[in-house]
Amino acid sequence: MSKPNLLAFAGSTRAGSWNKKMIGAVAARAEALGANVTVIDLADYTIPIYDGDLEAQTGLPENALKLQSIMTEHDGFLISTPEYNAFFPAVLKNALDWVSRPSPSQDGLASFAGKPVGLFAASPGRLGGIRALNQLRTQMSELGSVVPSGGASLSQAHEAFDENGAFVNEAVAQMVDNVIRATLKAAADAKPD
Repeated sequence: MSKPNLLAFAGSTRAGSWNKKMIGAVAARAEALGANVTVIDLADYTIPIYDGDLEAQTGLPENALKLQSIMTEHDGFLISTPEYNAFFPAVLKNALDWVSRPSPSQDGLASFAGKPVGLFAASPGRLGGIRALNQLRTQMSELGSVVPSGGASLSQAHEAFDENGAFVNEAVAQMVDNVIRATLKAAADAKPD
């Protein structure tokens, strides 16, 4: 069977984001476990806040169409989210909202339908972004994605990575690998024989 193509991104645009570090480490481990991984940065896809009037007047913004196309081309997703006031951030919600809208080439939900998503969160705090992770799990399920694992949250993120961006704690690495393996299995199960 061919390797699944997974799209990986963090729900943050901040250059020094712990979740960008997290998704970098996750992507490297996913490739080692047998996936083709494309990492993108939402900062490269600036999109206005979703507005139904704007959509009616001009359709989807160019970057929303690009993001929709990229997401449609992949078999599944790896997403790491920060936690802002117990929720995942607006930049991530906004991207998902725009991608879920119909475009000239497709029903927006086709980008998500039946595709597995591995969810992660990283925070320097002791809760590790678990509340945002739970909210994102609900969001992705509502969009039609398959969430085969509860996800992995990383507390004390400021102490979690070595100088090369790898996890310093083997238990954390194994927790992440479990989510990746569940995502890869779901991707394999979703592919026709």
